Amino acid sequence: MRFVDEAVITVDAGDGGNGVASFRREKFVPFGGPDGGDGGRGGSVYIQADTDTSTLVDYRYTRKFRAERGKNGSGANCAGRGAPDVILKVPVGTTIVDTESGDIIGDLIENGQRVLVAQGGDGGLGNTHFKSSTNRSPRKFTTGIKGEFREIRLELKVLADVGLLGMPNAGKSTFIRAVSAAKPKVADYPFTTMVPNLGVVDADRHRSFVMADIPGLIEGAAEGAGLGIRFLKHLARTRILLHIVDVQPIDGSDPAHNAKAIVSELKKFSPTLAKLPVVLVLNKLDQIDEENREEWCQHILTELDWHGPVFRTSGLLEEGTKEVVYYLMDQIEQQRERELEDPEYAAEMKAFRDQLEAETREQTLAAKEAYRAMRRAQRQGDDDFDDDDEDDGDVEVIYVR
Repeated sequence: MRFVDEAVITVDAGDGGNGVASFRREKFVPFGGPDGGDGGRGGSVYIQADTDTSTLVDYRYTRKFRAERGKNGSGANCAGRGAPDVILKVPVGTTIVDTESGDIIGDLIENGQRVLVAQGGDGGLGNTHFKSSTNRSPRKFTTGIKGEFREIRLELKVLADVGLLGMPNAGKSTFIRAVSAAKPKVADYPFTTMVPNLGVVDADRHRSFVMADIPGLIEGAAEGAGLGIRFLKHLARTRILLHIVDVQPIDGSDPAHNAKAIVSELKKFSPTLAKLPVVLVLNKLDQIDEENREEWCQHILTELDWHGPVFRTSGLLEEGTKEVVYYLMDQIEQQRERELEDPEYAAEMKAFRDQLEAETREQTLAAKEAYRAMRRAQRQGDDDFDDDDEDDGDVEVIYVR
């Protein structure tokens, strides 16, 4: 299934049904009085988080959603039937944004959580409501209220505790395969990972956390190069970043230079995201002779001027991975416990995450607009060089959904 993490849709709630002007008609009752019923309520539109939904791909092809109108009232004080609500299911981790105001309508982080995005209109009043001591036969009634209309943007960010960061082919997918049941594609060429992958990592019995693997970053990613910049927003909800460094890159590049480039691109994209705790993993040690491993690893750490936590692993042979898992589990549990016990720390972390969400959203939209501008410029350039080739009419266009 194609992975889609953003979609813009319109939601149109149903109008309320009209009230009615009606009078009681019954044998031997010449002046029965008003008995017009009220109109039914229009259907509302809700968005609900659903664990069985993993992508927003359905909303790329169907973009308009409308609820039914309420039924009109009728005589004998019969109210019109209310219209059913429309419930749109999205993946857990979806943020709903009003495109006009930019306000966040809701953030769905739990299965079954539901947010009202368009309120259905109330039904109109029948003439029964307008009778009085001076007007026994009112002919007045009201029409239903119009339902709410909105254009909204759905933004999906995967929910994970740990996010993997690194160059293409650094071994991120191999690492997540080694520590979880996730089975992302693994190959010996760059950009094997095209979409985010999630894996549940079991440290011990009843102790686990979620790890996210995103496409690798390359130098210049903040300016649109490569794939990773589009998916960096998925790291906004993580607690810890796991920076995977290939100690022996297949292209012969310098590992320390590659690691510095990743940190630089991260800071360009979001200075707040770069403030998350980072754990360094020197991966693919099996590619280096044992007698030279420690010296080479120390060289990389010296070049990086690294003073934080560091682990040496081989994802392929699953060597050293358990130590990383235990360390991450301890750090995550400490953060969770502190947030529960210290209200000030919890408020501080919430403010930090809100700032991170806003920053990554702004940068993602800016990057997308820059990409669109680049594509427009490319198309304009192609048009300038088109010399009306005779074979233009023979081009076959195939539409693929």
